[in-house]
Amino acid sequence: MLELNGADASAPAGDLITDGSEATFMEDVIETSQTTPVIVDFWAPWCGPCKTLGPALEEAVTAAGGRVKMVKINVDENQMLAGQLRVQSIPTVFAFHEGKPVDAFQGALPPSEIKTFVDKIAALAGEEDNGLDDAVAAAEEMYEQGDIADAAQTFAAIVEEDPSHAAAYAGLVKSCLALGDSDQANELLANVPEAIAQDTAILAVKAQAELAATAADAGETAELRAKLDADENDHQARLDLAMALLGEGKTEEAIAELLDIFRRDREWNDSAAKAQLFKVFDSLGPTDPVAQNGRRKLSSMIFA
Repeated sequence: MLELNGADASAPAGDLITDGSEATFMEDVIETSQTTPVIVDFWAPWCGPCKTLGPALEEAVTAAGGRVKMVKINVDENQMLAGQLRVQSIPTVFAFHEGKPVDAFQGALPPSEIKTFVDKIAALAGEEDNGLDDAVAAAEEMYEQGDIADAAQTFAAIVEEDPSHAAAYAGLVKSCLALGDSDQANELLANVPEAIAQDTAILAVKAQAELAATAADAGETAELRAKLDADENDHQARLDLAMALLGEGKTEEAIAELLDIFRRDREWNDSAAKAQLFKVFDSLGPTDPVAQNGRRKLSSMIFA
């Protein structure tokens, strides 16, 4: 066990508190949190507050008696992962439950607040799905089966009952986009309750709305492919093609075109290809396999 966050050799170990990395994040955090909530501590050896926060988190996690686990991520050694989760300062702590981030904070906290945070996350393991969550699951199933209008009505009913239900709010925006009602989607996004404004589901659907608006003005794919046949280094045509492909639901093809622009000229148009790639990844969410594959390919180009 490596010495982290100022902890000594007597710090709790085993499968309750572990060192994580980009390579093990899916298993250690996403998969594990399906059954047990996981707290992820982003730290660095040079970070003073981390040396206080880390041991306090470990103590609280240990006291929770296995109802929550902890993974420690050294940002110096896992910069891509920190970037994916938009870690801008350390210490930053995320909590994951059922494969998704559910809470977070930045900076050091007093021991009493750390215990409150850990106890709240640990309690998720014993929570049963409530009626609204069941309704959201039903609406998501309607959406996936193509019953968009019915899904929208269900999401809207949930939001009316609980305006701060992030999954339902994001589902309603997503449904409006699918129904072609971009005005309603944008109005909803402009009035997101502050309590859920930074929820990953809201950030994802916001990115989807922005991409949809760009895709609407991208042009026809056949015409754009013809331009590229005439000049394979027409980066604007390739960018427009990527956006048009997104509009057609061909996400992997769109990512491939954006990666091709980055490969040819990563600085073109103020790194427009990289910016659009991150927006696409955000729209898909941190656990989507297409986004994860795209991030790996982009990272390999950046660090080549």
